[in-house]
Amino acid sequence: MFIKTLVVGELQTNAYIVGCPETKAAAVVDPGAEGERLLKAAAAEGFTLRFILLTHGHADHTGAVAALRRATGAKVMVHRADAPMLTNAALNLSLYFSAGYTAGPPDGELKDRDVIEIGKLTLEVRHTPGHTPGSVSFLGPGVVFSGDTLFAGSVGRTDFPGGSLQQLLRSVREQL
Repeated sequence: MFIKTLVVGELQTNAYIVGCPETKAAAVVDPGAEGERLLKAAAAEGFTLRFILLTHGHADHTGAVAALRRATGAKVMVHRADAPMLTNAALNLSLYFSAGYTAGPPDGELKDRDVIEIGKLTLEVRHTPGHTPGSVSFLGPGVVFSGDTLFAGSVGRTDFPGGSLQQLLRSVREQL
């Protein structure tokens, strides 16, 4: 599995290019900003973006979705509970940082235990609510892409609308 981490946007969000070295199919996880930079990084390694995978619907994780979808036709995937955030600037919190923006509706909705095939690479979806009701984590061989659910030595914020510390702690204990 190929993984490249890029820190993007004013909130310094981790975005990931995750690819199958054999087929050169790839996904970008949490493209918070700097879509052109993400595209160039994928192209530099010879990858073609097939999916845009979102751990949740907050703006700092979705800011480059619209540009990446336009440029690549990649399918945007998010949990059903967070799908409304992609079309509502108040729900995705972008109104706090700018005039607000939206990514458009997702192409598909994720649920717990879904399997995403990126070439010959598979990622399993785990529903990990707490940071948001629709937070998910993607599990691959030896890696977890957890968005704002889990940090080194800590867990994500739960003080935004829809957040729940109790749910988040249960998600970490039971799903990760």
